[in-house]
Amino acid sequence: MEEEKAISSDESPEVINYRGVKAMPFIIGNEIFEKLGTIGTSSNLMVYLTSVFNMKSVTAATLINIFSGTTNIAPLVGAFFSDSYFGRFKTLAFASICSLLGMTVMMLTAAISKLHPPHCGTKETHELCKGPTTSQLAFLLTGFGLLIIGAGGIRPCNLAFGADQFNPATESGKRGIHSFFNWYYFTFTFAVMMSVTIIVYLQSNVSWALGLGIPPCLMFISCVLFFAGSRIYVKVKPQGSPLTGVVQVLVAASKKRYLKQPDHPELSLFSHIPTNYINSKLPHTDQFRFLDKSAIITMEDQIKADGSASNPWRLCSIQQVEEVKCIMRVIPIWASSIIFHVAIVQQHTYAVLQALQSDRHLGSFEVPAASYSIFSMLSLTIWIPVYDRIVIPFFRKLTGKADGITLLQRMGTGIVLSVITMLVSAVFEEQRRTVALTRPTIGTAPKGGAISSMSTSWLIPQLVLAGLSEGFNSIGQIEFYYKQFPENMRSIAGSFFFCGLAGSNYLSGLLVSVVHKITENQARGGDWLPEDLNNGKLDWFYYMIAALGVVNFVYFLMCAKWYRYKGAGDRVEVAMEAKGSSKHVV
Repeated sequence: MEEEKAISSDESPEVINYRGVKAMPFIIGNEIFEKLGTIGTSSNLMVYLTSVFNMKSVTAATLINIFSGTTNIAPLVGAFFSDSYFGRFKTLAFASICSLLGMTVMMLTAAISKLHPPHCGTKETHELCKGPTTSQLAFLLTGFGLLIIGAGGIRPCNLAFGADQFNPATESGKRGIHSFFNWYYFTFTFAVMMSVTIIVYLQSNVSWALGLGIPPCLMFISCVLFFAGSRIYVKVKPQGSPLTGVVQVLVAASKKRYLKQPDHPELSLFSHIPTNYINSKLPHTDQFRFLDKSAIITMEDQIKADGSASNPWRLCSIQQVEEVKCIMRVIPIWASSIIFHVAIVQQHTYAVLQALQSDRHLGSFEVPAASYSIFSMLSLTIWIPVYDRIVIPFFRKLTGKADGITLLQRMGTGIVLSVITMLVSAVFEEQRRTVALTRPTIGTAPKGGAISSMSTSWLIPQLVLAGLSEGFNSIGQIEFYYKQFPENMRSIAGSFFFCGLAGSNYLSGLLVSVVHKITENQARGGDWLPEDLNNGKLDWFYYMIAALGVVNFVYFLMCAKWYRYKGAGDRVEVAMEAKGSSKHVV
């Protein structure tokens, strides 16, 4: 059933023809195949780079961290271009094609022998392994670059574009949006499970060319479905980036930095709010008072007939100032997420190398090393309904709060679990290495080094803990940013989470490189992160990350105690939801 809604704009009323459910087969289908393609390409990169491109494990881990970091920071750039210039549809279209090309390039690096180094062969010829040439590495990085561009456009726009297809002012529209979000997260879980089992198995046990050839085929289907529904989509016009208003406050405050703070800011500062402004009105706060100077009216400032400032780069409203304060208050909390995710990153890099040097057999079947990451997703998937249906009601009765515990308490719990994850990871590695050195081994790993007879199943506890820590901190972060950012910055809020992941990837890469460089030539202890983990001290590296996590938790507690929630808490959120949103469509 089609829905129509008349909306007001500065020029003339427009009518949005919401197709809602009719558009969902195209968008959900696009989501499923896009995620299958993307995750299928990236989930087994550690093994691919070390076994096909003959990279050292430290080099491969660093490259993956840089790639993942850039992939996670790209959505901030994508959100800016989408909001300011192109709109979500065009951004998604361009990004989808870039992802398709990137996956095709990755497939070619495996399928064409001249695009990757020769195979190392047996252990006896291991020392003769040749790394990639400059041209081979350049072609590989081209594929990475295209995948980064694709992620930068798809990640900040896909959820919002799907929600755009429903009328938020009607009950059926609200139910449709809620249903779409549920299907969105289902597709993500489904894609991860399919990718780390079937696609990873084909890559590791059948053929890299076949395993990396499936993702571009799936991405092609995703593009076909996306463009097939283009006639019925609601396409929201770009309305300018809200980051412009943030920069205006900072510039105006800088220009007026020598002015004296007013005694009664809530009464004397410029307080104009446009009539069609969608953000909730915020009360004045005393934090970051230097920004208040941007709202001081001087003799040079001129006011238009409608009450707005003639030069918004010299005079900003106190509402704008408080919105910038919201962002600045979030930044210290956001910073804690960087160290938190460093622990999670290790489960996608060094945990895979641990699996390669452990017994992965289930009977006669050998489980691909990268497939063990499915346990993190399983624990997260199972924990979400348990948390929602059991944990929250229990704490709701205990604390009297609607959400049971606050978002900051939820995030802090995740940080504690990440520390425990690293401690458990270190204990497993210490035992795995001891068994490899003191008991008969069962073979040789692809990159050399004896395979411990200790079962890789002992990796499962640390992977489950990693999933639970994400269930607390990562999901809490997303909700925290969504609620604490101004309403017109929600695409930026989503990108903020990915920026934290980017910082974690970069920091993890830096830690790996620095630790390897410092310990490489040590007489005592030796290299912590050698090619053969049996000769290293990976458990010490994990203990170091756990220690950083403890420091990070203390820092988080200090920030949480200082933090002031946006506006009047729940009352602001209720008012915000009641306002709905206005859309200008093409």
